[in-house]
Amino acid sequence: MSTETLTASLYRDMMVTGAAALGDKRQTVNALNVFPVPDGDTGDNMYMTIRSGCEAAEKNPESLCGTAFAISKGMLLGARGNSGVILSRIFAGLAKGLDGLENASIAQFSAAMDCAVSEAYASVSKPVEGTILTVLKDSASKASETAGKDFETYFSTFRKEMQASLERTPELLPILKEANVVDSGGAGLLCIVEGMDEALRGNVSSITAGGQNGTSGIDLDAFGPESELEWGYCTEFLLRLQSSKIDLAAFNEDIIRERLCAMGDSVVCFREGSIVKAHVHTFKPGEVLNACQQWGEFLTLKIENMNLQHREQIGKEEPKPSVSIPRKRLAVVTVASGEGLSNALTEAGADYIIEGGQSMNPSTAGFIEAFEKVNADTILVFPNNPNIVMTARQAASLYGKSRIEVIPSKDFGAGYVAIASVDHSDKDTDALVGNALQTIGGVTTGLVSRAIRDAHIGEASVREGDWIGIKGGEILSDSPSRNQAAAVLCGKLEAGEHEVVLVFYGCDVPAEEAEALQRELSAGYRMTEIILTPGGQPVYDYIIVLC
Repeated sequence: MSTETLTASLYRDMMVTGAAALGDKRQTVNALNVFPVPDGDTGDNMYMTIRSGCEAAEKNPESLCGTAFAISKGMLLGARGNSGVILSRIFAGLAKGLDGLENASIAQFSAAMDCAVSEAYASVSKPVEGTILTVLKDSASKASETAGKDFETYFSTFRKEMQASLERTPELLPILKEANVVDSGGAGLLCIVEGMDEALRGNVSSITAGGQNGTSGIDLDAFGPESELEWGYCTEFLLRLQSSKIDLAAFNEDIIRERLCAMGDSVVCFREGSIVKAHVHTFKPGEVLNACQQWGEFLTLKIENMNLQHREQIGKEEPKPSVSIPRKRLAVVTVASGEGLSNALTEAGADYIIEGGQSMNPSTAGFIEAFEKVNADTILVFPNNPNIVMTARQAASLYGKSRIEVIPSKDFGAGYVAIASVDHSDKDTDALVGNALQTIGGVTTGLVSRAIRDAHIGEASVREGDWIGIKGGEILSDSPSRNQAAAVLCGKLEAGEHEVVLVFYGCDVPAEEAEALQRELSAGYRMTEIILTPGGQPVYDYIIVLC
């Protein structure tokens, strides 16, 4: 059986099956990490991005272009990490190419894929060959030669060329060849295309909910027949505004926000096209849903009993209800993982900290929610990770209520020092941005983590299980001892030339061991103040910031 026309239902099945295929292999994609440390998250980021798109698509779509745009918008808001942002732009380009089409021929789909390539390349300020961009471009070009035949032939060619192009990426990008891996983004995209090809041939899969969306890990007995609802319900939804109910062009989503504020707290509400994303803590979620249905229909719904959430919190601390804050002139939003790191950033002057970081990249929607909560005319954003900068910028481009300036801090140290240097009394935003950019360029940060495989990178020969010290893209120390790796790293970073060295130790480091490192560094660098802080961060045993 051959397929000569792509319908909306088939496209949705192909996307869902592609997402499921990536979900099955995302840990394999994560492992394609240049550095042999457990911070690979490309597979997770791409999976969560495409899954958000699939969840936004209607189950019974009417048109191919409508389905493509719904998936694209869902991916836009759900995009995580650089790979997720690029993936969202690929399918945004595909949606643009399919605009106005009820169904698509192979020639039309091939032309739309050319749009996807262009959109992907345009999303990166300095495109690098040997990445997901090359893999997409090569396979789209090769497959276009089969335009005019059936979709099975098209995708078979697409899939084979993608595999071949992926295998060529180490020849185009020396760092991949040195690490003996292929490009992880290209590998993730191949998984998706393989799934799409399988669905095209009748092998349709579904996305499993997993622990995140199910009740796995929740103690249902925590709320029994005699329990009293203390915290209400965490209610989240995507609402598709309906032209049959409102004037889409004239409608202002502030009406929804005001209604939600009257019915609960912790309100977040923003609009992207005809979709409104909302979050509210309320004791009467049914009334919230009934009220909002006057403006549209729900695409997704999530209602959770916060008594259960409360029981799951570490330390059993009581959640504090959020309150609306008056609009301020300037606010700082940043990203961190670990209670100690978050506390340090708050003390430095951050107004809102998004939970996330390496291996836990926040989504575009997560940044937009943060922008809503700080309620400021100007918002400075410090991503503190090179894999989060694109997501922050994408969120900034979607948010029109404030001036958003993304300061591309690529590690915690740079972000921490720059945030501490922000002069909140200075009303010259351009000067604030210029100073922040200058500050992050002058901060040195070293990282210590454990190797998860043998590797030969540059002059370093790393063995699995060793601790390695990293600065930027270079391995500077390698030792069977965590503290020795940190001490050698400090020497390579010339810690003695600095007045202060901040050492944040991770969640897996015993306090006694960290204190021993502090004593060793203090003895070795007597003119330098060594400040030790429990960061609580995962992945990196030590984050060393030289000021």
